[in-house]
Amino acid sequence: MHEFSLMADLLKKIEAISKEQDGAPVTRVKVWLGALSHITPEHFAEHFTEGTKGTIANGAKLDVEMSEDTKDPNAQDILLKSIDVKTD
Repeated sequence: MHEFSLMADLLKKIEAISKEQDGAPVTRVKVWLGALSHITPEHFAEHFTEGTKGTIANGAKLDVEMSEDTKDPNAQDILLKSIDVKTD
């Protein structure tokens, strides 16, 4: 359930950024996982693939950076670093 809410929040951010780019399809998403976020890159990728089905980010390549710094102020967070959208 925790992963579902994290993915829903992430997708809202992705969709908002895509709208700023005239609703262009998302081709790549880069995220940062805090050392204390309690999710592995592999597990996150599974949720991402499932959560983006039928959305503007369906089929987008996922790049995940995993922090090992437990003292980072964002150590418990999952941060959206950037997205790429399809350009004509």
